[in-house]
Amino acid sequence: MRRAWIVTIAAVGSTFAFVTLLVVGVYVVAGNIVNGVAGGTVGLAKGSVPAAYQPLVQKWGNLCPAINPALLAAQLYQESGFNPNARSAAAAQGIAQFIPGTWATHGIDGDGDGERNVWNPADAIPSAASYDCELARYVRTVPGNATHNMLAAYNAGADAVIRYGGVPPYSETQNYVKTITTLEKSFAAPVTRVDPSEQAAGAISYAQGKLGTPYLWGGNGTADQGGRFDCSGLTKAAYENVGITLPRVANDQYNAGPHPERDELLPGDLVFFSDDLTNSRAIRHVGIYVGGGYMIDAPRPGAVIRFDPIDTPDYFGATRVTEDGAKALPTKV
Repeated sequence: MRRAWIVTIAAVGSTFAFVTLLVVGVYVVAGNIVNGVAGGTVGLAKGSVPAAYQPLVQKWGNLCPAINPALLAAQLYQESGFNPNARSAAAAQGIAQFIPGTWATHGIDGDGDGERNVWNPADAIPSAASYDCELARYVRTVPGNATHNMLAAYNAGADAVIRYGGVPPYSETQNYVKTITTLEKSFAAPVTRVDPSEQAAGAISYAQGKLGTPYLWGGNGTADQGGRFDCSGLTKAAYENVGITLPRVANDQYNAGPHPERDELLPGDLVFFSDDLTNSRAIRHVGIYVGGGYMIDAPRPGAVIRFDPIDTPDYFGATRVTEDGAKALPTKV
């Protein structure tokens, strides 16, 4: 639960006026920021990978040119949500969700202790990177994007990629390639300014209309709940109002797009707070940034939806929500 922050009436009034201008002006900003992502070595966004696994992902994500740390992180998140004890109905095991037959062939002793253990991330993460690179080598002569071909081989098999001369025309495989490459953006440290969201103004307008509404733990704003929200219920509803479906929980909402730096925040960005600044899975609070160092949030029981400052010791980071980013999130991690 987020600590209470006192905002004076005068500050709220001036911020409210400021927000009105920002809601109108955010589309103008959207047309004036340079597009594109710079090349070079890919780093991981702060806290996007749990600290226990970050060095492994950073190291093994550079194993071959077809992968990078952010792409490897996206695969692990998609497969298990970084849960080293994950099991699936298809008998997939561990943080990288290897099925036993694939592990028997492609699992490696990543930590050099003489044992290949699918439940040990120090083995499973290197094995996932090694398997990706092995697939990339197998389809290296296929035309097109080497990373896309590698991901397609992971999903549909290398023979299918070779037979079709690229990503096969299977909807499942094409969706897998798009999902992982989209999620990759939410794990990569930004190297240029992040493109603004066109839906931001509408999300702010919705949240602004809920100012003064009492907080309700688990609240989604439904009629039977008296139109009340908790923090992630409010942000989910605000973006759902503009056609973007976010997960219900704050720490899952963090991966709904790329992560702007603090000095690059724009109205509509989601801002997150945590007691563990090294792990996005520990995020416990979220609000909608409105500019001037303030957000609209549903802070805690006994409070109302209001303006609060974001520059607090528990500020974790921000996400610029995108439609593709939200669609790429696993339905359950």
